Amino acid sequence: MSYNLLKGKRGIIFGALNEKSIAWKVAEQAHEEGAVFTLTNTPIALRYGNINDLATATNSQVIPADATSIEDLSMLLDKSQQILGGKIDFILHSIGMSMNVRKGLKYDNINYDFYHKTIDISAISFHKLLQLAREKDAINEWGSVVALSYVAAQRTLYRYNDMADAKAMLESIARSFGYIYGRDKKVRINTISQSPTMTTAGSGVKGIDGLMDFTERMSPLGNATAEECAGYCITLFSDLTKKVTMQNLFHDGGFSSMGMSYNAMSQYTKGLNAEVGDDE
Repeated sequence: MSYNLLKGKRGIIFGALNEKSIAWKVAEQAHEEGAVFTLTNTPIALRYGNINDLATATNSQVIPADATSIEDLSMLLDKSQQILGGKIDFILHSIGMSMNVRKGLKYDNINYDFYHKTIDISAISFHKLLQLAREKDAINEWGSVVALSYVAAQRTLYRYNDMADAKAMLESIARSFGYIYGRDKKVRINTISQSPTMTTAGSGVKGIDGLMDFTERMSPLGNATAEECAGYCITLFSDLTKKVTMQNLFHDGGFSSMGMSYNAMSQYTKGLNAEVGDDE
C-alpha cells in the first residue's frame, strides 16, 4: 500500500545490485511512494548485477560511480541534480565490502591493504559523500541521509572481522556530520543497524546461515527482512521523521536489546545434552 510519503522528493540510492539488495527494495518502495531518484553503483558491480531492470521498473537513471572517488562522487551529485531537476531530498548509502571477510582471514591476521580498502569503501566513502554534498549545497533543507550499519559496530561478532571497525566508523561519521549538517542546513543523518540479511554480499559470508538462525531465535520479533528494512528507510526519508538525526537506529526485531532468549537457550541446551550423550 502506498501512502505518497515521498511525493515530490528527489534522491540518490547507492548499492542496488540485484533483487536481493536492500537498496533494490528501497528503490522499489521509494518509487511506489512517489519519489524520483538516480541509482548508482561501481562500474564493476553494474556488470555483475541487473540494475538496469530496476531502472526501467522505477523510471530512473543509472549513474556508474566509484564511491571512494572524489571525482566520481562530485560527478554523481552534479548529474543527479541535473537529471532530477533540483537539489536532493534523500540519499541511501548501502555500501560495504571486506576482502578480509571474503577470503576468511582472521581479525588478528588481516591483510592491511584489504583493511584500508574495507574502511575506504564501507566508511570513508560516506564522509566523502557528505562533505561533497555540503560543499555543493546539494541537499535540500530537512533532507535525509541514511547509511546501513550492523550491531557489530557495538558488539563483537564472530567472523565479522574488520567490517565491525568500518561500521563503527560509519556510525561515528553520521553523528559528527549530523551535527554539522543539521546545524547549518537542517539535513538529518542516521544509520540503520539491520538484522543479518541474505543479500548477495551477506550470502557470501561464511557462517551466515548459522548467524541468521541464532539471531532469529534471539529476537522476540524475528529477523527483519530486506523489504522491512526498506520500509524503515522510507519513513526516515519522509517528513514524518524531520527531527530524527545523529541516531543509530536498530532494526533487528529486538536482537540488540537481548541477552538470552528461551529459544536460543533451548537450542544451546540441546547441544549440551548431545555432547553428554556422545561422551557416554
